[in-house]
Amino acid sequence: MLRGERIRVRGIVQGVGFRPTAWRLAKAQGLTGRVWNDAGGVVVEVWGEPAVCDRFVHALKQDAPPLAVIEAVERTPLVHGAPPDDFQIVVSHDGETHTGVAPDAATCKACLREVLDPADRRYRYPFTNCTHCGPRLSIVRRIPYDRANTSMAAFPMCPACRSEYDDPADRRFHAQPNACSACGPRVWLEDAAGTVAPTEDAIAAAARLLCEGRIVAIKGIGGIHLACDAADAEGVRRLRIRKQRSRKAFALMARDLHQIQRHARLDDGARAVLSSSAAPIVILPKAGIPLAEGVAPGQDTLGFMLPYTPLHHVLMQHMQRPIVLTSGNLSDAPQCIGNDEARARLHGVADHFLLHDREIATRLDDSVVRIMDGAPRMLRRARGHAPRPIPLPAAFRNAPRILAMGGELKSTFCLLRDGQAILSQHLGDLEEAATLREYRRMIQHYRRLFDFDPERIVVDRHPGYLSTQVGRALADELGIPLVEAQHHHAHIAACMAEAGIRPEDAPVLGVALDGLGYGGDGTLWGGEFLLADYRRYRRLAHFQPVPMPGGAKAIHEPWRNTFAHLATVLEWDTVRARYGGLELIRFLEDRPLDTLIRMMERGVNSPLASSAGRLFDAVAAALGVCRERATYEGEAAIQLEALSAPHVDDPAAAGYPVQLRARQLDVAPLWQALLNDLEQGADPGLIGARVHNGVATAIAATADALCREHGLDTVALGGGVFQNRLLLEGVGGRLRQGGRRVLAPRQAPANDGGLSLGQVAVGCCRY
Repeated sequence: MLRGERIRVRGIVQGVGFRPTAWRLAKAQGLTGRVWNDAGGVVVEVWGEPAVCDRFVHALKQDAPPLAVIEAVERTPLVHGAPPDDFQIVVSHDGETHTGVAPDAATCKACLREVLDPADRRYRYPFTNCTHCGPRLSIVRRIPYDRANTSMAAFPMCPACRSEYDDPADRRFHAQPNACSACGPRVWLEDAAGTVAPTEDAIAAAARLLCEGRIVAIKGIGGIHLACDAADAEGVRRLRIRKQRSRKAFALMARDLHQIQRHARLDDGARAVLSSSAAPIVILPKAGIPLAEGVAPGQDTLGFMLPYTPLHHVLMQHMQRPIVLTSGNLSDAPQCIGNDEARARLHGVADHFLLHDREIATRLDDSVVRIMDGAPRMLRRARGHAPRPIPLPAAFRNAPRILAMGGELKSTFCLLRDGQAILSQHLGDLEEAATLREYRRMIQHYRRLFDFDPERIVVDRHPGYLSTQVGRALADELGIPLVEAQHHHAHIAACMAEAGIRPEDAPVLGVALDGLGYGGDGTLWGGEFLLADYRRYRRLAHFQPVPMPGGAKAIHEPWRNTFAHLATVLEWDTVRARYGGLELIRFLEDRPLDTLIRMMERGVNSPLASSAGRLFDAVAAALGVCRERATYEGEAAIQLEALSAPHVDDPAAAGYPVQLRARQLDVAPLWQALLNDLEQGADPGLIGARVHNGVATAIAATADALCREHGLDTVALGGGVFQNRLLLEGVGGRLRQGGRRVLAPRQAPANDGGLSLGQVAVGCCRY
């Protein structure tokens, strides 16, 4: 007996080859019907025997295309209409958008074989793709994901490509960016004056320039990068000067895993992440043949990625050494995406430009991952991951539509829709005017892309954050409620949400460690122990507050934090009398200390901060690391971690004492022990390891004690300081040894890039 039914499939099911998969499976089962895209996902209508329909639905779930993410399959009977004679793929339907957009995906093995095959018609074609790989978010302008709604609309297909596109049995069936050299985008090379190079192989010519020591701007899938030979010390130095990026590490691209292994240590986990369809930058320990010191000065790691587009694959075939591949911008400005924009903004930076004529609709930085505490953890979520939704517990499914605005640094925003969190790509620091404009533009783009009208907006409590001001203005414009979420509560809520903690579950003990956030008492927080669920939090303990003399200057000049700690947790006159012979004390005495002391005593431009980030800055400066100036956020702590890592497991690296007194972690004993070790001439790396071990031991012990006091079994770790591998593994390992369940972010960054995810959860559950 034949039965007709409608099957709706929700999730990331457009632009990934789902309809031809349904067509193939239906044909194999002998079913008739039709399949189409609409704004809610994919709809399949089938007629057949009930058992066969059941097998078909099971096969849809089991044999979904590689890039598909099925979130729900809904089946309803069809009571009207006669069964058709065959199974067809029909045109897309419009409507209210409920489907997802797939992230951009690295070149699949089948396409790469074609690109490298001299006998194939797509040999060395830099825009080769299929339904299993290629651009998605970077080219889409609106849903449904059809060619007319992407930046490929400007390139009509030739007969050969159209034949592939129209054939359900072909892996390029309805691959929206499908193209070849006869009909698709083209690539060319030009010099700094705009003169196009007279060459038939622009990519090979660009590779020769890189080998000769030139800096080449390369337009990729989500933005324009600046490239040079990573082993050419002079080329790297010139790039740093021109880009105005003095010490922050450059990203690297290598031809293959074998090439990476010549310069960094690889394990199976890192190999898998590097080779995934997301193809992110992966932070790896340095090993083997060194590259130019200027690639990652003061660090013991390198950030490598593999080629993720055909253009990069073809380029790297000519390179015997890795290349620097860093964002095409000056300092902290947004990455260039347009050809004219690159010519104007990168004039004087790049010697040559390898450009193409496919428009980038959405700017996408490279994602960054580091394997820590036994798992890959996101440091920057962008290309290859955004805007894949992060599923939330079932209780969020009936929540109102929420837009969360994120923070000021490493900004992202997040949409809550149908119980899923759509976290935007990394956008950057909003203090940069161009980044703020891009932030506003992307919010509007996502609202159009997902047909999203928020019913509530969530912002950080800090009134000075530009994201808060934008959110407040938008809430006023739309006439919808505004919710304020405390910064560190949002960090913990993000960790909970990703881990699947339900709103009705027991609270967790949240440990939130970062640089700075606006506290619940109006002071600056950054080393917090919170009793938290999604609705509320209570501060149970915290790091000892220390002034920041000069305010923001203390972030950029770490020695100020060193002095503030010594003058506050010890006593400056005693320190100077006892340790006056130390180079550190002599350095500090050459600073304007009398002015700083008066500022701290009077509370003038010296806000109190319970910040773990500022503690590590202070320790780094005490050991001579980034003492006078940090050129980027977290530089002092990053270099301190690198200095300490070789010693952290040394039996001699027993942790300095840190004591919990009156609900505060008192670091005075730590500083006393550190000064004694400096006086004894101890190795700075060993001192750094003792600091890491002492702080990790104190955090774990405090968290365990608070769990026992409040009857908790779960500890959630959040905030940017937990990007420090030594601290994350030190705290997490000690807590697990004590029988605690430990949560730490994986899909969303622990830093402020994950803040908007936590804001969504807080804003949803507070009402």
